[in-house]
Order: sequence, then C-alpha cells, then structure tokens
Amino acid sequence: MSRIYRLLTEDDTSAFCHKVSAALAGGWQLHGSPSISFDAGRGVMRCAQAVTKEIEAEYHPEMKLGQQ
Repeated sequence: MSRIYRLLTEDDTSAFCHKVSAALAGGWQLHGSPSISFDAGRGVMRCAQAVTKEIEAEYHPEMKLGQQ
C-alpha cells in the first residue's frame, strides 16, 4: 500500500472547486489548507490544494496520479 500526493491548481473560479470536489469524490483526502496567490503575469488569482490518497499499488514515478 502506498500514499500518493497531488497538488491541484486552477484559476480562482468554480473550476477549481469542481476539480477539488471531483478528487474528493474519487477517494482523495485534503492535505493541509488551500492556498491562493496572484499570478501577475496573467493578472488572475490562482488556487492550490494538496490532496493525498492511499492506494493498493506500489508507487512509481510513471503513474498517472489523477487516474488512481
């Protein structure tokens, strides 16, 4: 069994909330608090949320984490 980690990022829109909600529905768990920062290059606010998940498989760097 392995614990895997992802950092979900998106512009500060409902798309970010949907991305996090989809991860939670897929068995991922929140890890820490969300973050928000201003992307001066694009002129938008960006959000980030770390998530983790326990999986039966051994971790390897070629994994598609979003498909676990």
